[in-house]
Amino acid sequence: MVVCVCVCVFFLVGGPGGVTSMNDFLIKFFPVVYERKLSAQESDYCKYDNQGLQAFTSSLYIAGLLATFVASYTTRKWGRRATMFIGGTSYLVGSILNAAAQDLAMLIIGRIMLGIGVGFGNQVRPFFLSELHYYFQLQTSSP
Repeated sequence: MVVCVCVCVFFLVGGPGGVTSMNDFLIKFFPVVYERKLSAQESDYCKYDNQGLQAFTSSLYIAGLLATFVASYTTRKWGRRATMFIGGTSYLVGSILNAAAQDLAMLIIGRIMLGIGVGFGNQVRPFFLSELHYYFQLQTSSP
């Protein structure tokens, strides 16, 4: 469980930081930031101060926060399985969009879809794990 949490935190927090510092990524999506990175000598803030880059990074978190509230309604109305399906489908679509991104808009839309998937998953995951734990306890404690 601890490893899973650490991997998720690294991916969601460290992943964009690692990608946004790659030169190929900056050249394709943020050429202004790349030029500033080459000429900057002060600090990382001066190199990466760009609203498009900030929108790319924060769009996943904002979408995840808002999707959690929608997922709460979805779970009550249609159940855990439908909510997990919507979250998984959204995450899959976001992954495909990010992998095939040709411009900044496509990249941000992909991140928003990833955020929706994360929000739906975060809302329904505790219920699913508690149900699995119950069945696991029945299997291990039965004679």
